[in-house]
Amino acid sequence: MKDSFLPHLLLFLAAFLLHLPPQISSSTPSPLPKEALPTKSGYLTINSTSGSAIFYTFYEAQKPTTPLSETPLLIWLQGGPGCSSMLGNFYELGPWRVSSNVSVEPNPGPWNRIFGLLFIDNPIGVGFSIAASPEEIPRNQHDVAKHLFIAIKKFLMLDDSFKTRPVYVTGESYAGKYVPGFGYYALKQNAKLPVSERLNLQGVAIGNGLTDPITQVATHALNAYYSGFVNDKQKKVLEDLQKEAVELTQNRNWSEATNARSRVLDELQQMTGLATLYDFRRLIPYQDELVAEFLANVEVRKALGAKESIVFEVCSDAVGELLHADVMKSVRYMVDYLVKNTKVLLYQGHCDLRDGVVSTEAWVKKLKWEKIGEFLEATRKVWKVDGKLAGYVQKLGSLSHVVVLGAGHLVPTDQAVNSQAMIEDWVLEKGLFADQQINKLHANVSGSL
Repeated sequence: MKDSFLPHLLLFLAAFLLHLPPQISSSTPSPLPKEALPTKSGYLTINSTSGSAIFYTFYEAQKPTTPLSETPLLIWLQGGPGCSSMLGNFYELGPWRVSSNVSVEPNPGPWNRIFGLLFIDNPIGVGFSIAASPEEIPRNQHDVAKHLFIAIKKFLMLDDSFKTRPVYVTGESYAGKYVPGFGYYALKQNAKLPVSERLNLQGVAIGNGLTDPITQVATHALNAYYSGFVNDKQKKVLEDLQKEAVELTQNRNWSEATNARSRVLDELQQMTGLATLYDFRRLIPYQDELVAEFLANVEVRKALGAKESIVFEVCSDAVGELLHADVMKSVRYMVDYLVKNTKVLLYQGHCDLRDGVVSTEAWVKKLKWEKIGEFLEATRKVWKVDGKLAGYVQKLGSLSHVVVLGAGHLVPTDQAVNSQAMIEDWVLEKGLFADQQINKLHANVSGSL
């Protein structure tokens, strides 16, 4: 009797267990695993009276090759205007990326492999940063830079080893204005400070940047025409729209000039039928909504030290509107100053139709730098990573220009490993970024032996 009853009992128990509701195990993985937590994160106060503060996340170098006090520190600023650097963190170059199922997975090419990496939600009012009132949100690059300088100086005071580290400020898109704006401001402030209090700024890097809008807006028609996206008649329509944007900018009618630029891009979008001008290869736009969905999780916010009451937006319309009149204002003169006083990297994804290669080359030609003629005559070299074609590098002295193949507007998203190789070699002055004068000297010495 026992022998015949046991099989029936086992079948009953199996059926019962199959229909039980799923139990949440105490070992259920966190949406942000322990190993993915930043080294430091939180807030850097800008105004102690009002409480306005900048949010940051910092990731120490995974495999530093120098003592931490000498390990370069990269600072990332997102564009927009009004977009959060958490996009760069969790979708582009941070050590962990949000995947399509809204969980994180290791990035194959993080920028903190051998460098420290600091993400800043800039300006206040963006991402998890706090603006006590709309009046405190910057409307121009000087005020943006002033807030950043305060925040970065406070960050460097968090650890004694930070104070001496070489600093490189990087960013993309509208950060094509933030990055030179901050670099210019920092170097000017350094001149007023004792050596011990200066920011150890060693370089700036701009990816797919909007830097000299009046020049860049005038390039879309020809770029689209010679890329095969529009015909001659459509090119003429775009040229007329571009002319309007240029004239409004020349007349310093800033808000209307910004609107005119938007009409150029909207018309180009309509003519081409592309999913996005940020990358003409894509059948769907970049999925930045994944970052917003991920950061809506209360546990993630707690782990990052972000205020849970803030409604996170990847890009703030409110901040974007306040900087609307700033969009068409050029900061090329700041790059003129930077290229004479520190090193500058400009890089673009080859497939970006908004702030891509052609638009950058147009304004670089106008730089007021004694070596610009030599730079324009410098050889554009084939760039390879792990033996495979990655793009092209043009370098002379303090200025480097990189075209990244197989990438659109968000270069690190599209080419993680290659973008990592680019930033590491540029900072360390290796490979194609080595000083050519030194290379020539070594070659001459070798030849004379």
